Amino acid sequence: MEKAQVAVKEIIEASGNENVLCMKLDLADSKSIREFAEAINKVEPKLNILINNAGVMVCPYGKTADGFEMQIGVNHFGHFLLTYLLIDLIKKSAPARIVTVSSMAHSYGSINLEDINSEKGYDKGKAYGQSKLANVLFTRSLAKRLEDTGVTTYSLHPGVVQTDLWRHLNGPQQFLWKLATPFTKNSTQGAQTTIYCAVEPSLEKESGGYYSDCAPASCSSAGKDDNLAQKLWELSCRLLSITWD
Repeated sequence: MEKAQVAVKEIIEASGNENVLCMKLDLADSKSIREFAEAINKVEPKLNILINNAGVMVCPYGKTADGFEMQIGVNHFGHFLLTYLLIDLIKKSAPARIVTVSSMAHSYGSINLEDINSEKGYDKGKAYGQSKLANVLFTRSLAKRLEDTGVTTYSLHPGVVQTDLWRHLNGPQQFLWKLATPFTKNSTQGAQTTIYCAVEPSLEKESGGYYSDCAPASCSSAGKDDNLAQKLWELSCRLLSITWD
């Protein structure tokens, strides 16, 4: 929260807009998600843009407060629950957009419906790929459910960006990362495709697609699998104990 308050001050100074609010949200804890959504629903008259941007990557095996494997728990289940809790306000605010930050790593991911929490065996790279594929499938499923509501959905690859997301790399990986850094994006460059999906006027009628470098991009064949998307949706609702048809 301290870092966030510094960011709020910077945004106010740079934009001249005093109406910038920071609120606490832990995507690894459904209690925190519910408290946050309740506060938003109570205080905000409308919500035009939701950007699902929280993320953990290739971390050691761990579990969220609700017992989900950390990467699928934060990157997918946390955003799924947050969006569910805010969806009525978002619909009421139409035209509105829901942007979920995925990654090109979705292309080497697969969804293990029988062991979504990697309890039978944990490969941190595969678990990350699974969570990012889940982002693409969630966006696709959501688009179908929001047809004719004025709410559109987008998933994207932000690029390889210099942020703290890389903190869990081991020694040799850190060395390679340092060598690659000149060819990566800084955080301003890395935010551009997210911003494009959130505000680009020409995307007004587009929904459910995947983007990279501020343009439509191809996702993996698994990312277009509507049957898999539906199964993941049903599993997510069951594990989160919610009903979202």
